[in-house]
Amino acid sequence: MKLLLTLACTWLLSVSLSHAAEKPNLVIFLADDAGWGDYGHSGNKAAVTPNIDSIAQNGVSLDRFYVCPVCSPTRAEFLTGRYHPRGGVKGVSTGQERLDLSEKTVADAFKAAGYATGAFGKWHNGTQWPYHPMARGFDEYFGHSSGHWGEYFDAPLEENGRMIRTKGYIVDVCTDRALGFIEKNKDKPFLCYVPFTTPHSPWSAPQKNWDEFKQKEITQRATDEKQENIDETRVVHAMLANQDMNVGRVLAKLKELNLSENTIVLYFSDNGPNSHRWTGGMKGKKSNTDEGGVRSVCYISWPAQLPKGHTVSYISGAIDLLPTLTSLAGVKRVGDKPLDGWDLSPLLKREKVEWVARSIFSTWGGQVSVRTQVHRLDNAGNLYDMTTDPGQSTPINDKEPALAAKLKDAVKAWRLEMFGTDAAPALKPKTQVQAQAQAQPNKPKGGGRKNNPANAVDPRPIPVGYREFPITMLPARDGDPRGEVQRSSNAPNCSYFVNWRSKDDCMVWLLDVHTTGTYEVTIDYTCPESDAGATVELSFNGSSHTGKVSPGWDPPLNTNQDTLPRPHGESQMKEFRTLNLGKMKLTEGQGPLTLRALEIPGKSVMDVRRVTLTLAE
Repeated sequence: MKLLLTLACTWLLSVSLSHAAEKPNLVIFLADDAGWGDYGHSGNKAAVTPNIDSIAQNGVSLDRFYVCPVCSPTRAEFLTGRYHPRGGVKGVSTGQERLDLSEKTVADAFKAAGYATGAFGKWHNGTQWPYHPMARGFDEYFGHSSGHWGEYFDAPLEENGRMIRTKGYIVDVCTDRALGFIEKNKDKPFLCYVPFTTPHSPWSAPQKNWDEFKQKEITQRATDEKQENIDETRVVHAMLANQDMNVGRVLAKLKELNLSENTIVLYFSDNGPNSHRWTGGMKGKKSNTDEGGVRSVCYISWPAQLPKGHTVSYISGAIDLLPTLTSLAGVKRVGDKPLDGWDLSPLLKREKVEWVARSIFSTWGGQVSVRTQVHRLDNAGNLYDMTTDPGQSTPINDKEPALAAKLKDAVKAWRLEMFGTDAAPALKPKTQVQAQAQAQPNKPKGGGRKNNPANAVDPRPIPVGYREFPITMLPARDGDPRGEVQRSSNAPNCSYFVNWRSKDDCMVWLLDVHTTGTYEVTIDYTCPESDAGATVELSFNGSSHTGKVSPGWDPPLNTNQDTLPRPHGESQMKEFRTLNLGKMKLTEGQGPLTLRALEIPGKSVMDVRRVTLTLAE
């Protein structure tokens, strides 16, 4: 008996040492707009998230985990381990979401260590090379690089730089690609990043999931109950049930390939809930720096190394993920810029360690709040005890004046470090090229200028013309409408240009062309049959090219995709056709690329979703 016990212990030790010697795989799930309270593991009785919950049950839950109030800043902080203002991410669209090229990512580190790396879903930190995910450490990419996507069924998605039309629900389709990546790389270490599109609006869930929730009683209500739309809450649960099923598919694939034991699985969300719904009594939701707007679940499992069912109560955040993952995997970080994040691996492993008190800052739209282990100082300077008052209902500045003053000073110093001023951040002054671009052609009469000023195009020009990635897509999101041209909605991310009726109208993209050469030009467009035949001109720094808008193509709007009406300000999408405009010579340098009409035989020119420039061989 003693011999058998000795042999068993020896075998278990050898297995453990074997797994410790092997490089662990990584699967990273990122939800879009899911709040802390949307999961069964958080205590939500309506949620159906057994697969997501199992990551916490079989691993570690970071109980006080903080992200940003909106999407792209959180993604930047996860990728770099640094607060997002350091990396140039100051918005969610029109180029403001781009991560500075001087920043190095978690994917850079794992790729340098010999890992296969792939991303499948929503990127939201830059579209054009070298902001593209395949220039930021990922070997392959499939999904949509912008923030908001307006089509969840049979969606047009990007496959390594080219748009293709897919079949099925967007989360299922992206998960299919992730499964293929895992299967292909099962015999070597891999990092598989799956940033889901849901439960971000539009409110579109597969019918079978909606049928499960459309009549479901919701007993746990939003902190501000009067603001809650119960049907929206139900459709969020339906979308998350579908997402949970896809998490389960990935976990099953790991088990099938005998990879579960030595795979680190991470799940978190990018901000607070995108509607008023249950958050355990916390104040705030998406886009707000209060507790409910920035607290997320974060579950991490690694059966070979991490304990099961462990909860870490110390505060942590998205900035901690890069140093923690590289430490767990024994991978050297790429880059030498100072990290804001901490290595949490001792806490995950239940090691005895003297943990130093820290503060985590949250910012968006000029707001800044700061969280300590027990307290939060909100954007207005009110101090709250988060242990007894998660709803931030009663400030305690009078009881803790010294702490309130200390945290106010900390916020002031943090603002100064991040933005160069202790006041709210201001937009950078226009560059000479941007001023030139905005001076052409004629001063607008209104139209596109009536859109939200927060959606102003980023002053950094769009890079074009890299041999290693010759395709550059210029979506309407990144362009500037002039004259009476408008976006199809006030939310730029998945919009297109409409109301192009005059020769005074145009649209402009500020470019930085890196390679002089001949470029193939295509335009994704729609145009009523009766308006076909307009002559358009594309010009850049003295060179120009003309073409005809033909044939007419006027498809109906995709009004049959939504489970509930999409929120105000989101574009209703349609099928765009590709117009081949021919070839055009572009010379190296910066300047405005301008699309205008020379002749308009009908009432309008066309609606434009994107211009694509491809550097010819």
